[in-house]
Amino acid sequence: MITSPQNDRVKLARSLAAGAKARRKAGLFILEGVRLINDALERGQRPAFILYDPNRIQPEALPLARREALLAAAPALIDGISTAETPPGIVGVFPIAPPPPLPNPLRRVLILDAVRDPGNLGAIARTAAAAGVEALLLAPGCVDAYNPKALRGGMGAHFRIPLLEMDWAHISQACAGLSVALAAMEGERAYDSVDWTRPWALIIGGEAQGASAAAERLAALRVAIPMAAATESLNAAAAAAVILFEAARQRRAAQALGGYPPRNSS
Repeated sequence: MITSPQNDRVKLARSLAAGAKARRKAGLFILEGVRLINDALERGQRPAFILYDPNRIQPEALPLARREALLAAAPALIDGISTAETPPGIVGVFPIAPPPPLPNPLRRVLILDAVRDPGNLGAIARTAAAAGVEALLLAPGCVDAYNPKALRGGMGAHFRIPLLEMDWAHISQACAGLSVALAAMEGERAYDSVDWTRPWALIIGGEAQGASAAAERLAALRVAIPMAAATESLNAAAAAAVILFEAARQRRAAQALGGYPPRNSS
């Protein structure tokens, strides 16, 4: 039983929970809760260690975890590391894996442009995975993808979809051959009038400042979500969900008619 707040593993986990700088320096991040940790384990992630409160969590709840990686710790230490409103009694420290290769050919890409809210990023990642997006690219200015709140909001999406940080030059290269659309309040086309059965990339901008100049240059089309009068806008996560599931609907309809490749469909 670890009982000292000066324990090296406890101090490391606390620093990883507190800031992106510590996560990048160590190449590690934390996951909280049995569900998220099990999801990571099932996807082949191997933890550096897992701290758990034996009063709330039994090792049997993590059937894929190596026994030597499971370390019992005092409840106050676990709760002091947690960033959740209701600490779940368990935190796992995992290595940040190298970026996976992009699918080839690439047909469905979501690009986030300066999305700074970690809850929004997590929700968007979860939606993107559910809607069959093949890669999620984070342009400069986005919040750290391994922020604990982003990981909780993603509900395991970080392990289901390639998620890469890229500068705009590399994003442009990745999107070569794709029709690039930018979600915008003043878009010239309604999102449901666009043909999403062709290979595409969609840019979702941050809510505070809108699309960057680089995003505007890359996009060949600006698409809007028509809304009732006096509605200012949807947040980034809601806008992404509306457009991505319209794209998924069109894809399913085309597949039913035999007009769309079945690869990586959803």
